Amino acid sequence: MNTFRGSGLLRNRDFSLLLSSQLISAIGDQAQFMALPLVVVALTGSATQAGFVLGLGTVSFLVFGLVAGVLVDRWDRKTIMMWCEAGRTLLTVGVVVADWLDRLTMPQLYATAVLAGILGTLFQVANTSALPNVVDAQQLPTALGYQQSAGSAVSILGAPLAGALYAVGRVVPFAVNAVSFAVSAVSLRMMHARFQTERQEIRARARITTEIREGVGWLWREPVVRFLTLVTAADKIRYGAGYLLIITLAQQLGSSPLWIGVVFGGAAVGAMAGALVSNRATRRFPLGHIAVVMLWLEAVMFPLYALAPSPLLLAVVAAGESLVAPVYAVAMTAHQLSITPDELRGRVTSAVSTLTTGALSIGTLAGGALIGALGAKPLVWLCGAWLLALALLTTANRAVRHAPRAGVISRAEGADAHQTATLTS
Repeated sequence: MNTFRGSGLLRNRDFSLLLSSQLISAIGDQAQFMALPLVVVALTGSATQAGFVLGLGTVSFLVFGLVAGVLVDRWDRKTIMMWCEAGRTLLTVGVVVADWLDRLTMPQLYATAVLAGILGTLFQVANTSALPNVVDAQQLPTALGYQQSAGSAVSILGAPLAGALYAVGRVVPFAVNAVSFAVSAVSLRMMHARFQTERQEIRARARITTEIREGVGWLWREPVVRFLTLVTAADKIRYGAGYLLIITLAQQLGSSPLWIGVVFGGAAVGAMAGALVSNRATRRFPLGHIAVVMLWLEAVMFPLYALAPSPLLLAVVAAGESLVAPVYAVAMTAHQLSITPDELRGRVTSAVSTLTTGALSIGTLAGGALIGALGAKPLVWLCGAWLLALALLTTANRAVRHAPRAGVISRAEGADAHQTATLTS
């Protein structure tokens, strides 16, 4: 493993290959995600069907996420990731070929959404679990910051690119995504780093449910990670409801689809700015302080959506509210990965992701109903009160307030965590 500081991390060949492959793949994913509902509407004329197909990917994660964590801890992570990319290449090529032959059907799109969701879940869990083995422990926040910045850049540029590709042909985004998956697989094959540590002892495989309980049990015994995971899930409920809420507020102000895009572009710009300073912030400030600041900023900023008199000011609010979230994401993920024993990383990562993704889905589903029952602006104030409660609870939590800076975990502490996990599993 190469160890560099600051921007020198990009001289780590393995990390550069991993980051570039993720960036290329994310661009393809964004293009396909934007094109998929348009293809479904073109085939069926039904927006409901389009929403159903998009939802299948989330359902796949919720159903398969915990099992994916077990498989990532059992099997070779690099091999998993390469096969996932190969499988997603075949699925997207299949859509392109079927459309070219004029035989594209809804059952094929359903199957593609489900299978791609399963493979994507495996890939994401394996990728997150492997990162501490690709970069030095002290460089983990930096690496996560680069990934956050790349993701934010894709969010800003992805939608216009998707529209341009769809204008060329309705399955062109799928073809681009297929190429991106293939490039990602080749990049992974070129990497030399091992994606997990050598196991010191080989034990008989337990039942999948037993191994899932080991990961969830370890997570539950870590007070800081446990509390912040629950708070993040609670915040995701608000975030899921907020997406449709902001669209509704923008429409009430007479915003065109272009201006609605500007509003969410403001959020992406704010997230990009946060991602760019995430490395410096996570090295300077403790995790608990970052969590408290993020929640208080959200609690103060979110009610301003109800007061913004124009789409431009909605975009400004969105940018401000999104500023600290990437810093928190880097700090929280770095802390979790640093203290989790390698043989449990897949299961712990999948447990956290399943909980937060489930909460996001609940918020998305509840958002429309709550807007209909309460109205858009009253729901803004309700979400603001929700965020205020989360900020107060987090500020009052002593363990969170004393949490260290992200990645500041000594080798001795890591060994203690490993021994504790072994004795209690």
